[in-house]
Order: sequence, then C-alpha cells, then structure tokens
Amino acid sequence: MVNDLLSQEEIDALLKGSSGEKKADSAGQDTGLLSEVASVFSAAGERVMGMLSGKTVAVKLAEETVLSQDDFLSRLGDPSPFLYSMTWDGLEIPAALVLNGRGALMLADLMMGGDGKDLPPEMNDLYLSAAQEGLSQFVGTALADLSRLLSGKKVVPRGVSATLPHGEWRPFGEMDRGEKIWAVRYNVEIHDIGSFDVWLLTTLDASNKLAEELNKAVQSAAKEEAAKPEPHEPRPSTAQTEPAPPPRAGGGAVVGAGATSVPVEARPAAFLPLRPDEEPELKGIGNLDLIVDVPLRITVELGRTRKTIGEILNMGPGSVIELEKMAGEPVDILANGKLIARGEVVIIDESFAVRVTEIASKADRIRSISG
Repeated sequence: MVNDLLSQEEIDALLKGSSGEKKADSAGQDTGLLSEVASVFSAAGERVMGMLSGKTVAVKLAEETVLSQDDFLSRLGDPSPFLYSMTWDGLEIPAALVLNGRGALMLADLMMGGDGKDLPPEMNDLYLSAAQEGLSQFVGTALADLSRLLSGKKVVPRGVSATLPHGEWRPFGEMDRGEKIWAVRYNVEIHDIGSFDVWLLTTLDASNKLAEELNKAVQSAAKEEAAKPEPHEPRPSTAQTEPAPPPRAGGGAVVGAGATSVPVEARPAAFLPLRPDEEPELKGIGNLDLIVDVPLRITVELGRTRKTIGEILNMGPGSVIELEKMAGEPVDILANGKLIARGEVVIIDESFAVRVTEIASKADRIRSISG
C-alpha cells in the first residue's frame, strides 16, 4: 500500500475504521489510520537501514500507545539517548525520533562504513553527525511514502536538529511534562549485528490532525472512485452482418457486401525493431525508483596492508607504509564499502579524482550496494 494507490478494499476498510465503528482510544484518536502511518515508517526503515548496512533488516512495530512525556522518559530508561527533532512541513506537525545510546552508535558506525560492532563507549561529534544523516535518509523516505497516502500532498522535514539530551529533558520542550504524546516503538534487528529500539513521537493534537488529513485523503479517493463511469462493452456494428469476402488478386479490395472493387495501394507492413531490455538481469531486484535519491558514501581505496600494534606505535612523520598493490595498478572504487568499479587517479584543478576504467554491470552494482 505504501508504493501503490489505495485499492477499493483498502478504501472501504479505512472508511469503515473512520466511521462510527472506528477504533479510538480515550483521546479520540483514529488508531486505524495512525497505525497505517506507523506501518509506513516501519517499511521505510527496513529499506533504508537495509541498504546502509548491506544486511537483512527487520523493523518490527513493537507498540503504539498514548502516554505522557514523563511516562515516555520512564519507558525509555536511557539517561543518554539520541534525540532527532523536526517539523513535518506541509502538515505543520512537530515530530521526533528517539534512539537509545547504543542504537545511535550502531547506526552512525554503519553510516561511516563500519560493521556496527566495534563501537566507542559514547557519542562524539563525528558519530553524532553520521547518526543524524542516517535518520535524515530514513525520515525522508518515510515522509515521501506518507505523501502518497495523502493523495500527493508534499510532506518534508523542516527545522531538523540532533542532540544528546541529559538531565531534565523531554521530547517536546514547549509542552508540560504531563501532556500526552503519541508514541510508536520499533525494534530494529540487523542480521549478524544486533538490535535496538527507535521511538517515533508526536504530540497528541498533531496525531489527531494527521488522522484527519488521512481521513480526508481516503474519502476523496473513495469519491473519485465512485465518480468513475462504469466500463461498457461497445456494441457490434450493424453494418457488418456478414464476413467480408477475401481481397481480390491484383491489389483490389471489396468493401461491404455487393460493393464495387476499389483499387488500393498494397505495401509490406513496417514495424519498429524490437528493442531488448538493456539490463534483463535487473528483473526481480525491486522498485529502484524508491531508492535512487538515497545518497551513498563513495570511497577510493589506494591499497591495503597489515601492521602490528608495535609497528603502528613506532610510526612518525616520514614513515613509509608499503601497500599490497603494485605501482600502476588501478585503485578500487567502493560504494558503502562494496567494490563497484576500478580506475586510475588523475588530478583536475589541483584536486584528486578517479577516472573509471573498469565497472561492474548495473545489476551487479545494485546487488553489491544492497548487500
């Protein structure tokens, strides 16, 4: 449903959920429509984090609830979390993502090409920036999918900030600690690496507004569907009640029963040449339109070698590190740590660059960057 238009069955189900039979909590929220929003973020998280890690990622919706800001902090149970705050421009909805410290470190390490395992004890500025970039890709993808649910209404993040709050803090500082918020907890599990929780938060008033906007979009889609004319089969022509006789030799043709012969010009039919798919091996990879705007980290590797700890400690200015590659060999070009091409180093306007000399096929490159 994220990638396609709403089917009639889905429209009927959502309309039923938003009418007198809808599920609602004590605050009057339409939980059916808000659960759809929660599912959008879950699906976007699997796509983005799966590509960042190059591994199988499962983002499970663990719980969806309404609680006070104080209750949320008690549930979070982490004195040093990662807070990613923003406003959803187009809806003017304040929102936030909250990760525990370990989850933020893991995400940042994957963004920087690491394996997500050898993590530092705490966040520094470099890891903070990398974690913010990872969540920016996640939120951007999710809001693009949400825009499709809202009949194409553009929703983008604005006023983004990433902080490491300490002491007395709350997700929405302008609100009292006892005020209610809509909170969704996801469990992110990355194969062979580990798992962590991500919380999606917005104010209760904003969540009700979001449900109203979704309800309007659903009803609008239902009205458009109902207004479509019913398809009808064309009536057969009464003029042609008998099969037409075969054409006569010599290029003439008989038009209608008993009609006179009318000479026509006959020539071979001309068809455009069939063009085979440029990349038939791309079939089955998935909808690439969903990820073409996601940035990747490109690295050019001159070479590698291994050193002991003692050798590294003895290094100083002027030390020479001999690499395993021979002089003149092409350098490796990596996308998110995966080899996609090789090339030669050149200088353009006093800056280093790489001229590509060998490159994998498009299908191999996509498979490489997606794990």
